[in-house]
Amino acid sequence: MNHLTDALHIPDTQSARDERHLAIQRVGVKDVRYPLQLRVAGAVQSMAALWSLDVALPAEKKGTHMSRFVAWLEALDVPLDAATLRERHAAMLDKLGAQEGRIEAAFSFFIRKRAPVSGLQSLLDYQGRWIADTRAGATTLWMEVGVPVKTLCPCSKEISDYGAHNQRSLVTLRVEVGAPVEWQELVRFAEESASSEIWPMLKRSDEKWITERAYENPKFVEDLVRDVALRLNADARIGRYRVDVENFESIHNHSAYARIERV
Repeated sequence: MNHLTDALHIPDTQSARDERHLAIQRVGVKDVRYPLQLRVAGAVQSMAALWSLDVALPAEKKGTHMSRFVAWLEALDVPLDAATLRERHAAMLDKLGAQEGRIEAAFSFFIRKRAPVSGLQSLLDYQGRWIADTRAGATTLWMEVGVPVKTLCPCSKEISDYGAHNQRSLVTLRVEVGAPVEWQELVRFAEESASSEIWPMLKRSDEKWITERAYENPKFVEDLVRDVALRLNADARIGRYRVDVENFESIHNHSAYARIERV
C-alpha cells in the first residue's frame, strides 16, 4: 500500500456540491485570539486582537475551508493600516474562493499622554476595531475607537448653589475610511469635544485643572454627541459614520445615551 498516494487522494468534502439550494451569507470563524500589529502615533504596537472572519458561501457549495482563515492570520506579518487591510482582505477572499466576506478585529491600543499641569506622562488605553466588508463587488473599510472622557451636567451646574454632578463617559466613533486617518486623530475628535479629557496618572495640580476645566465646559450627552459629529462633518476624509455617547451617570443607576449617524 502506498500511503503517500492515499494521502494525496483524501476527499475534500467541503468542496462537494450541496443540493439544498440555500446560499449562506456569512460563514467562518469567530472570536479567534491572534496577534495584531498597529501603527499609532508613529510607533508600532503589538497586541492580541479578537478576530472574526467570514465569507459568503454559494448555494451549490457544501462548505468553506475554515483552516484557511487561520492560515490568513498566520501570514499577517506587517502593521495593519487601511491600505494593508484592503489588500489582505482581497487576498483572504481569493484564498477562500469567495466573492464576498468580512474581517473584524477588536483590540486595545495605547497613547502616551502628558498631564495638563505637571506634565507627568502615562499611557491611556483605548478600544479599537478594524472592519473590512466586501459586498456586491465593493469593499468598505471602517475604523472604530472607544474613547473615555469626562462630562459635567449643565443643568446640575445651573440649579446648584455650588458644584455640579459629573461622570465618566464613553464616546465610540465608527467611521468609514476614505483617505488615511490616524488612530490618535479619531481619539482627539472625542477628547476635544468633552467637558474634559482624562489621564491615567495625575498630581493634585492636574486634578484642580481638570475639575475647573469641566466646570467651565458643561456638556449634556446631546451636546457631546453633536460636537463630535460636527468635527467629523468638517473633515473631508470622513465618509459615513456613527457616534455613540454613553454617560455613566453619577446620580442615577442608569446611563444617558445618544447616537448620531451619517449614512
